[in-house]
Amino acid sequence: MRSIFDTFGVTWPNYSDWVSAGATLALLVLLWLLAAAVGGWAGPRLAGFWTRRGGAGGEGLAERTGPVVRYLFFLVAAGIALNADKWRPLALVVFGIAIAVGAALLILTLARGLQLARWMGWVLAAVAFIGLLGRSVGSLRPLTHPLDRIGFSAGRTHVSLLTALQAAIVLLALYAAVKLFNRVVGQSIRHMGGLDATQQLLAQKLAGVAIVVVAFFVGIDLMGIDLTALTVFSGAFGLAVGFGLQKTFGNLIAGIILLMDRSIKPGDVIVVGESFGHVNKIGVRAVSIVTRDGKEHLIPNENLMTKEVENWSYSSRDVRIHIPVGISYDCDLALAQKLMVEAAKGAKRVLKSPAPSVWLRAFGESTVDHEILCWVGDPEAGIGSVRSEVLNRVWVLFKENDIVLPNPQRDIHVKDWPAPPAASSGADGAGEGR
Repeated sequence: MRSIFDTFGVTWPNYSDWVSAGATLALLVLLWLLAAAVGGWAGPRLAGFWTRRGGAGGEGLAERTGPVVRYLFFLVAAGIALNADKWRPLALVVFGIAIAVGAALLILTLARGLQLARWMGWVLAAVAFIGLLGRSVGSLRPLTHPLDRIGFSAGRTHVSLLTALQAAIVLLALYAAVKLFNRVVGQSIRHMGGLDATQQLLAQKLAGVAIVVVAFFVGIDLMGIDLTALTVFSGAFGLAVGFGLQKTFGNLIAGIILLMDRSIKPGDVIVVGESFGHVNKIGVRAVSIVTRDGKEHLIPNENLMTKEVENWSYSSRDVRIHIPVGISYDCDLALAQKLMVEAAKGAKRVLKSPAPSVWLRAFGESTVDHEILCWVGDPEAGIGSVRSEVLNRVWVLFKENDIVLPNPQRDIHVKDWPAPPAASSGADGAGEGR
């Protein structure tokens, strides 16, 4: 045991150190009980607030609000107690272990709430634990020095196993921080009453890009990367964008333009080529369109900028439906048209204004062709169900009023029937002889 303390430059504790460590441990237990009480009281209240503010996206963190409050309160209280007095070396070690454990538990809880990979949460928690514990015992040099010796030098830059581990830790921490800030900022934007859904989505995307850019430069600063190397990297990155990532960045810019232009918004009903449905989401790369069959089509943002798009709800959500109906030539035309209008008015989703109408389209081979015109205000629900309901009502009303829906037929009129050929005289003579 003495050799371990000697390795980290800490002298073997005496009786006073053990007494101080015992008092410190008792104080930490008291702080932990107080933190548990605060977490039990404030956790449910903050969880309800977070759920209301975050909706479905805040459930993961809302479930863990109590533990997060408990660990935060304990860390803050332990930090205040640590700086409130001049503690003996062993007491500092006890403080360091307690703070390291609390920080690791806090990171694990946040990682689960943010739905990070389990291994990522454990790695971040382990790094925090080792770093804080090493600081409490004086230094991490006995661990970092051997790692720094394993590596190579490229010019004035020394690359070692230690720098690689530091870079990996920084990247993991920044990834978790970006995800947390994106969620918090997204929830704040969603509850801004002055913005509609499209403006909120645009603000979220711009905020997400800004957070990633800030995290990028923070990571460069933390890893100590030379700005000269960054300049070279920027040039290489520009070439990569020009050649390999052109479509990706084109789709990103197209998505932002679509949101700014507001020509296509979440909830709009659009037709692109063979795809028909409502816009579910405008992502960084593609627009998600959900059809009436429940199929989700992902269409690149750039296609919506360069190809023809039908937007059924761009300036108005009212859409007119055309329903063809053919009746017999022997029917009462006025009565049939009246019944068609009545059938359309009785449909649930058909709007009262503009009122349904009937047009006589053509005189067909076996039918008098009409078209029922009616309007709906919810195109995202589809038009097939409205057409089916109107036609069913037309069938019932026509049956009740003896209006005939003829089968396709053609009448053939024969003007002249050719006479049978006359019998030959030779054949008649042969018959008489027999």
